[in-house]
Amino acid sequence: MHINDIDFYYFSGTGNTLLVVKKMSETFEKNGINVNIHKIEESDPSIINLEHTIGIAFPVAVLSTYPFVWEFIKSLPKAEGTDIFMVDTLGGFSGGIIGPMREIVKKQGYNPIGAKEIQMPANIFFIRDRESNKKTVEKGLIAAEKYALDIIDGKTEWGRVPVLSDAMHFISIGALKLTGVDLHQKWFLFNPDREKCNKCGICFDICPVENIKEGEQGYPEHGLNCEYCLRCVSFCPRRAMPAKFNYKGKTYRGVKVKEFLK
Repeated sequence: MHINDIDFYYFSGTGNTLLVVKKMSETFEKNGINVNIHKIEESDPSIINLEHTIGIAFPVAVLSTYPFVWEFIKSLPKAEGTDIFMVDTLGGFSGGIIGPMREIVKKQGYNPIGAKEIQMPANIFFIRDRESNKKTVEKGLIAAEKYALDIIDGKTEWGRVPVLSDAMHFISIGALKLTGVDLHQKWFLFNPDREKCNKCGICFDICPVENIKEGEQGYPEHGLNCEYCLRCVSFCPRRAMPAKFNYKGKTYRGVKVKEFLK
């Protein structure tokens, strides 16, 4: 497979996907391929360059991925055989991504050339110790490098398991909607601990869907459009954002916050 240029669109919650995208991009460029990296949350899918190979990268969430990532995929312009590949990062398993996403891009005229899921440290529920996370990241980046080389060599595939993957997709999307509508204010509202919060504004700046606004007395306040990427929880420098579902309130971040402030 001959590839000259790749436009790599990614979303990363707490850094795992960004690490994978950087490793893959580094590998592509070492092999003479130009790579342009774009944040999904800042990109207009309707104006992508169909002359370039397209890469899509994102984390797994509730067996699938975030609604705004799906919207980005569905909003890609019609193509005539443009090559496209995907990679996701996950702490557990998915089941509702690869097949449904392949069908969407195929119907839009793209040529799906590769799909890969890469294990990285979990950022929700049970957070492992630093050394264990470091080893998981190292293995994940080795897998990312190999995947990039396989794409270059034409050794990748983007398959589909019909029925099962479609069912998992609908279950996961339904679960995300249920969480957002019915359980948000009870269990997933991350309004800060005012005794810890110093109003630094980082959470305003890094929220990918601009869900966090300045509220009473200048403290951050969440709206009802949270997608649960956990950036605000993981990158708060004073741990002022509560993580009610994380064991002992532990958090994980794969990169430094400045990566999301660029």
